[in-house]
Amino acid sequence: MKINKKWYIVFVVPILIPFIFTVILPFFQGIEFSFVKWNGLAKAEKVFVGLQNFKDVLHDDRFMTSLGRTSLFTLITVVLVNVIALAFATWVTSEIKFKNTGRAMLFMPYLIGGLILGYVWKYVLGQGMTLLAANTGNESLFFNWLSDPQYAFIAMIVVATWQMAGYMMVIYIAGLEAISGDVLEAAKMDGANGWKEFIHIKLPLLMPSITICLFLTLSNCFKIYDVNVSLTGGGPANSTEMISLNIYNEIFVQSNFGLGQAKAIVFFLIVAVITFLQVRLTSKKEVEI
Repeated sequence: MKINKKWYIVFVVPILIPFIFTVILPFFQGIEFSFVKWNGLAKAEKVFVGLQNFKDVLHDDRFMTSLGRTSLFTLITVVLVNVIALAFATWVTSEIKFKNTGRAMLFMPYLIGGLILGYVWKYVLGQGMTLLAANTGNESLFFNWLSDPQYAFIAMIVVATWQMAGYMMVIYIAGLEAISGDVLEAAKMDGANGWKEFIHIKLPLLMPSITICLFLTLSNCFKIYDVNVSLTGGGPANSTEMISLNIYNEIFVQSNFGLGQAKAIVFFLIVAVITFLQVRLTSKKEVEI
């Protein structure tokens, strides 16, 4: 059957036009701003400074600290999210009762917006913990996590993991259910049961799902902003300020559009290189049956 390719245009153009105006054009305009000194006001003069903004980025201690903090946050959260998501997926695809209910409950945190999620957990880890301390008298166990730099950072990891694990679980479920029953049956006949079956049979066949989940968690963790704003606001004393929030503060709080855009370009390149390498490496591990 011959397909009229003109129909592709009818369906693609309505999506392509908004994408061009909301993503492509602002991206290139941001590159232009990264070479000027500008405070963001329409009537203010844009002074061309060349690569000076990029040099200033490399000497910005607060940005480099945020980069290191975001990298540590990403490393820990990516591992936790994928391990927990895979454990959840294995559990809800096993022979248990109410597994569909379990899937829905585990996926539900992802449906809550990041800002709302952050504010809910801000109350739980802040006022909620304080109330528990007042009622129990155990201030060593129950205290305001968000007032302590180390515990505020841990709170970011906990909330991000709680939000993303359910969504990654769905991807792993699809991967597990795509594994042929004949392959598993043959493995059992060869003596592979339980842990051996998971390590030597299921895990290699799950590599396409692992590639997708690692890509999504890496990019989402590096770009995390909404939870950062609503949960800690970068505090206390900027101890939980991630890169996205640092860029936002540079542009909209300190009105340094040029420097902020230079930070955004550097950040984009870092995330692009890391995710590209991750996809290349994990794609090589994929196997076909």
